[in-house]
Amino acid sequence: MSANTDGTAPEKSGSKDAGTRLTILVALGANLLIAVAKAVGGVFAGSPALLSEAAHSVADSFNEVFLLAALRRSRRPPDRRHPFGYGKERFFWSLLAAVGIFVMGGCFSVFQGIEALRSGANESHSGYIAGLVVLGVAFLAEGGSLLRALHQVRGQPGGGIGRDPALRTVVAEDGTAVLGVALATAGMALHMATGQAVWEGSASLAIGVLLGYVAYRLGKDARDQLIGEAVDPEMRDRIRALLDAQPEIDSVEALLTMRLGTDSALVAARIDLAPGLESEEIELVCERIKDSVTNIWPDADQVFLDVTDAATADARKPGR
Repeated sequence: MSANTDGTAPEKSGSKDAGTRLTILVALGANLLIAVAKAVGGVFAGSPALLSEAAHSVADSFNEVFLLAALRRSRRPPDRRHPFGYGKERFFWSLLAAVGIFVMGGCFSVFQGIEALRSGANESHSGYIAGLVVLGVAFLAEGGSLLRALHQVRGQPGGGIGRDPALRTVVAEDGTAVLGVALATAGMALHMATGQAVWEGSASLAIGVLLGYVAYRLGKDARDQLIGEAVDPEMRDRIRALLDAQPEIDSVEALLTMRLGTDSALVAARIDLAPGLESEEIELVCERIKDSVTNIWPDADQVFLDVTDAATADARKPGR
């Protein structure tokens, strides 16, 4: 016998995303502003490090657009083709953002660094000054955006940054941008002090490697969530303890969980009930147990209970 919740879940309120949306819009505005400033300053100064940072900001701007699309599309209500909703849209668009960071930011930065090391080009003194001024403005803009994102993280309940891939991506982008500006500034300053272009080329390469690493980590997280990542072990243990504590349950043969979105999860349990329960009692018990799971963890909006005989379930225990 199998008992489960309603096939559809109510639409989650988009108001939960208001703070994250504002954080993304702040980051988008900052990135658009400094992308133009870096590009103009990089061309004027002939600076590969500054041009690498311009590519970085352009990549971040595209990614912010991806993340805004993720917020909107992930809140669509369930339908016949997607009965569990569209929560994983957020993971998909976060994966695209990671690819954008690698291709548009990391690869271009590495290319600029290699070209600078090969050519050994020098800038004029006015170019240095213009580039450093642009980087100073960029540091303030990126730092302000990062502070806004960290403020949003502090306001997150429970899992904080780890639960929202859009917010995690913005924090990673802004943090990387601040480090990138520091690397570019160091490269330009050393180039200015020594007259050796190798410093700026090395800074551009370092920015490219940094972007590649961040893209890899964000892409790996998004991949895990798209494949079907289980809930936190602590929460899984709490759910299992609740099931074990029910007097009507003799044993929990299997417990499987999967995140369906930032605030939506599936819980499926195969349970062996105590003998002697009538069919009407079994239905009431299952409903009460599902309500108890949802009470301790509201994100568990899809709860399925499979009532089985433990003697015949020994051969199918993948989640025990």
